[in-house]
Amino acid sequence: MLGFLISVVVIAISLLIISKLPLGVDVDNPWVALIAGAIIGAFNGIWGLFPGWFRTANALLSLGLIPLIGSIIVFGLAAWLVEGFRLRWGIGSAILGAIALSIVNSILFFILRQTGLVAI
Repeated sequence: MLGFLISVVVIAISLLIISKLPLGVDVDNPWVALIAGAIIGAFNGIWGLFPGWFRTANALLSLGLIPLIGSIIVFGLAAWLVEGFRLRWGIGSAILGAIALSIVNSILFFILRQTGLVAI
């Protein structure tokens, strides 16, 4: 449960960072980012229920296209469900936002791992 809460906070911070970039992603306030982070984290948790070999094989066989499409769908679904989290340019913003979210999340989790705040 603590891992999920850390993930939600990191995703919320990532969404706030992404909303400052010119990608067409708008987040009204930190509470909206936290709710959107919880939704994105929950969907990522569902993907995490699949066995590791299935996720790896899926990503390798599709050259990363299926996980990318899944991330775009989850990002757009969170924007659709949460009032105050908007995609200005529709699918284009969802694509750019999902890619930016994965990059910013990776950087933030790398920093947290290096400082010893989260386990590997």
